[in-house]
Amino acid sequence: MKIFLRALLVWLASAALASAGWKVVSSERANPPDELVEHRVSKVENAETGAQATLHLAQFATRAATLRVIDQPASRGDLATAMKRAHALAGVNGGYFDPADQPVGLLVSDGQKTAQFSHARLLSGVLWTTATKVNLSRASQFKMSAQVRNAVQCGPLLVERGKPVAGLNATRPARRTFVLVDGKGHAALGYSSSVSLADLGEILCLRNVTGPERPVARALNLDGGSSSAFWVAGKEGAFSISEQKTVRDFVAIVPREVR
Repeated sequence: MKIFLRALLVWLASAALASAGWKVVSSERANPPDELVEHRVSKVENAETGAQATLHLAQFATRAATLRVIDQPASRGDLATAMKRAHALAGVNGGYFDPADQPVGLLVSDGQKTAQFSHARLLSGVLWTTATKVNLSRASQFKMSAQVRNAVQCGPLLVERGKPVAGLNATRPARRTFVLVDGKGHAALGYSSSVSLADLGEILCLRNVTGPERPVARALNLDGGSSSAFWVAGKEGAFSISEQKTVRDFVAIVPREVR
């Protein structure tokens, strides 16, 4: 029992040190407060390693806006062009796709299913919307229904129940894109400069990284690396981080239809 308790204390101490390494240096809104989507820029650093990262977040209230999956099976195009064509408020690249340009995992765009659900371990989460909700579910708990208007299966999950998911890779830094919800009627699409999956899970759980008093309840990693792209409209012009290669599909923030 003493050996077990000693090991447990060591594990808890190491976990605390890992989460304490990252801190928010600054978090500021980058656009006027009267816009439907808040573009927030947060800078973080790790005091132990000297690592730094910049996060861009497109945040919105789900009562006023929602998420739409934009699929382009015929030909690839860049995020900025696709967002302008869709009259979107903001957007990022979407899920994984294979060398034949076919989606990997469930993909539903405007009520049309274009790829089937996958039981692959990596694809541990599903982003999905109905006419009234924006949801993030663990893949094992997701049930497809006629009410699902848009969905993309991806992974891994980064945050669950407000805590970083255990076991995420900590050795391969890359550009990342992600989607998150706070469980209180707000959601966001995001981009991070080069970090590991484990780092990003820790960073998204930092207090105020997404703004004052808006903790992350759940977050899902999207197709990162060279696919990563971020775009948000603005009264004085759009802000854009371009992808390094074109992708199959995108996730866009669009105004919610008035019913």
